[in-house]
Amino acid sequence: MVKLTMIARVTDGLPLAEGLDDGRDVPDADFYKQQVKSLFKNLSRGQNEPSRMSIETGPYIFHYIIEGRVCYLTMCDRSYPKKLSFQYLEDLKNEFEHAYGNQIETAARPYAFIKFDTFIQKTKKLYQDTRTQRNIAKLNDELYEVHQIMTRNVQEVLGVGEKLDQVSQMSSRLTSESRIYAEKAKDLNRQALIRKWAPVAVVLGVVFLLFWVRKKFW
Repeated sequence: MVKLTMIARVTDGLPLAEGLDDGRDVPDADFYKQQVKSLFKNLSRGQNEPSRMSIETGPYIFHYIIEGRVCYLTMCDRSYPKKLSFQYLEDLKNEFEHAYGNQIETAARPYAFIKFDTFIQKTKKLYQDTRTQRNIAKLNDELYEVHQIMTRNVQEVLGVGEKLDQVSQMSSRLTSESRIYAEKAKDLNRQALIRKWAPVAVVLGVVFLLFWVRKKFW
């Protein structure tokens, strides 16, 4: 069965819509939603991920398609047919593009198209029972094949993002430490110059003072 549905803009990971009633029967639903958001974040970095992929996570599996800079993702039971999952996403994609295609790039706030939930819920009901004549026909549709769509593990996919985060954090830390080191080096150079020229300045000051006193009083 379809458990979660989320839609986001790929360029920056901004969530655009989701199934509002999704996840009520899923233990730790927030945990899986956080995984989805991490996946969207990875995609926003411009990683060369396939436009269609399945990702195993616990007893479930994420399926997503990317089209027109938008990622359409659903989480289903592992036993749910992969073919139906992607046809479900195709239906969402077609309607979403038709309804909001010219607004996607200009959306500025999260869940700007939350009203799309109405279509999500209606479509999800059509795909819940795999034994209906409609869904059996879709499963037998030879024109829509999913055998070549890659399946990966969520740790493998998100691990790439975590490593990039670590590299980014390390780079930021090195930049900060380099800035601090440069400031300290300037201070040390300043102190060295003071120690080097202070005696000369004192001697010159005394000579000037003696010259001035001699000129004034003698």
